[in-house]
Amino acid sequence: MSPVLLFTLVIAYFVLLLVVAWFTSRNANNDSFFIGNRGSNWMLVAFGMIGTSLSGVTFVSVPGTVGIESFAYFQIIIGNLIGYAVVAYVLLPIYYRMNLTSIYNYLQTRLGFASYKAGASFFILSRILGATARLYLVVNILHVTILKNFDLPFWVGAFVILLMILLYTFEGGVKTIVWTDTLQTACMLIGLVVCVGYILSHLNLSLGDGVQALAEKGYSKIFFFDPESKLFFLKQIVAGAFISITMTGMDQEMMQKNISVKTLKDSQKNMMTFATIFMLVVLLFLFLGGLLHLFAESKGIAARGDSLFPTIALNYMPAAVSIIFIIALISALFPSADGAITALTSSFCIDILGIQRNKNLDDKQRKRIRQIVHLSFAALFLLFVMIFKWMNNPSMIGLILKIAGYTYGPLLGLFAFGILTKRRVLDWLVPFVVILSPVICFILDKYQKRIFGNFQIGLELLFINGLITFLGLMLISRKQAPQL
Repeated sequence: MSPVLLFTLVIAYFVLLLVVAWFTSRNANNDSFFIGNRGSNWMLVAFGMIGTSLSGVTFVSVPGTVGIESFAYFQIIIGNLIGYAVVAYVLLPIYYRMNLTSIYNYLQTRLGFASYKAGASFFILSRILGATARLYLVVNILHVTILKNFDLPFWVGAFVILLMILLYTFEGGVKTIVWTDTLQTACMLIGLVVCVGYILSHLNLSLGDGVQALAEKGYSKIFFFDPESKLFFLKQIVAGAFISITMTGMDQEMMQKNISVKTLKDSQKNMMTFATIFMLVVLLFLFLGGLLHLFAESKGIAARGDSLFPTIALNYMPAAVSIIFIIALISALFPSADGAITALTSSFCIDILGIQRNKNLDDKQRKRIRQIVHLSFAALFLLFVMIFKWMNNPSMIGLILKIAGYTYGPLLGLFAFGILTKRRVLDWLVPFVVILSPVICFILDKYQKRIFGNFQIGLELLFINGLITFLGLMLISRKQAPQL
């Protein structure tokens, strides 16, 4: 496949995004950037959220894990469905009732200003690490397949892609992203379906034959029943539920889109529609992963993990399918990065700098501050992408979920304490609790063999982290005085 042709496709796709951005960002203001003027269509938000949740990591890493873990990842997705229901019917009513722009304002109202700052800070840390890990994976594939042929260094590709994202999100923010995410999700899913169809055809398999072939190889096994294994179904389902509660319901990026919908009822429909479609799409990704391994075995292809899908798509498929793969991969890249930079800009401006609270700033000054912060986060993304390049982890999805266990755990503990209890905390001590909890979890994880023997801590680290935070908050709290 000609690198020039692939590069031309990337540029053409970006131009299309700019056209969409131009139409959607006209007459945009800070309210448009932060919450889309609360006028987003719930069906568009639901569809676009699929692309944001999947990202390039799911597109590449999930199929690559099938050779080692079969369909075990689907246990997490089952748990996700439970978690999304909690988000829809517990968290969203709170956010709408309080008319929040930043969901972390809930922590200020319920626990105090230090708790609010701590929660927002952990979101910023979580999203920077998670989004840049996802961004690195796709940028690295584009570098190997396209940019390397032009003798361009890795950092140049990362810089250009971040510049592209800045150009189409700079004015419209959420108002633009709702539409661009919809377009990108559609391209990603088309690419997924085409690749599944091609491999089935090449292997002379019907859909039913493909399912049977995967079962015979043991690739389609979903449930694992060894309680000591990190893949134990109960641990995975519980972890999946808490992952979706925290990484969606307590994440400003995901909730920023949801609370941009006009009404709570529509937002709840959006969440549950998205959750159902998301399950089916991930199942199709796992099915593709099994087919890719069958294809690799038939061709003697040694690539595994994150490199399996790109290797087959670009070297063993017809040019037309390779083009569709690249477009789908780019479509997986942008939603995970554009929404993250926008949400981080919103959270930092509102929660850390407090530009909405500062009455001395006019709209023009607020917009200027927001644009400077937006540019600063793009620069920070470039730095962290380079750090992940240096780390060169072979399976990014495992690394991202591990990071989430450490950084989203305190958010889980903070929100759970606020919702499930009526106690008041010593607010100034909260930052110490939320920092100490991940430290304890790191020690438990590092020395788990000595502490727990053969029992393996997996994704439930998120729940353990949240529980330690919750218990820490209990220790620094007191019963709320009865109102007279």
